[in-house]
Amino acid sequence: MMNVAAAMDLPALALPRFVEDVHAVAPPPGQAFDLEWLPDGRTALFFRALTGGREGGVWVAGPRTRAIIKSKTGVARTVVLRFKPGWSVPLLGVAAGELTDRIVPLEDVWGRAGRELCGELLAARSRADVMDRIARALALRAGKPLETASGQLARRAVRLLEGGEVRVEGVADRLGVTARHLRRAFTENVGIGPKEFARAVRLQRAVRMAATSCDWARIAADAGYYDQAHLIADFRQLLGLTPGAFFKRAGGRTKRLKPIASDLPLPVW
Repeated sequence: MMNVAAAMDLPALALPRFVEDVHAVAPPPGQAFDLEWLPDGRTALFFRALTGGREGGVWVAGPRTRAIIKSKTGVARTVVLRFKPGWSVPLLGVAAGELTDRIVPLEDVWGRAGRELCGELLAARSRADVMDRIARALALRAGKPLETASGQLARRAVRLLEGGEVRVEGVADRLGVTARHLRRAFTENVGIGPKEFARAVRLQRAVRMAATSCDWARIAADAGYYDQAHLIADFRQLLGLTPGAFFKRAGGRTKRLKPIASDLPLPVW
């Protein structure tokens, strides 16, 4: 089991407007670092230091249309910040659609600033120092965020879809725009289309519900699927596994969007 800190205090970052959650992971020496990243419409920034602490990198992970499951040895520590949907342009300086299903070095996005941040994080002596340096780097970007009309539209649509609206056409109607206009704004600012985002919302609901129930027919209905067959088809297409196989692999635990977690304290490095 990995030692993991609970989600950190976002007000301490001074960026709660843009950052959804922050997680830090430090696997015991010699143990592999496992990551399950399910489709959720989020873009993330993550820092990883390899064993010894002198090598590592900072990457941007774009929104996923399919799950990514990785296991890597030699990882000393990892910090992951997930951004709220719709903030890729002001925080990163690139359209979210350019990052979809990609993991790219921050240096490729920020240039010299990304390279310098990586060096600072590798030299950091504590988790608090790592978080302070990341927060200051993001604050420079978010000091005067670019509030575009399309960004505002996409974020309003996100709230409706996550709030229970299941039809993209219904969202477009409520926002007073065409479905085509909404798709364009969503792709630029979130990285996937509104239908793909709604699909990810359903998947996330089903995964959460399955943590406490094995009634797949009820889960399918409550999560917004047409029926159980619809749910199974989405699991296979988005995760590459049936619902039963996914949770059997997870040992009966729900691993949602974040590195595998426990409630043990994270060691200071």
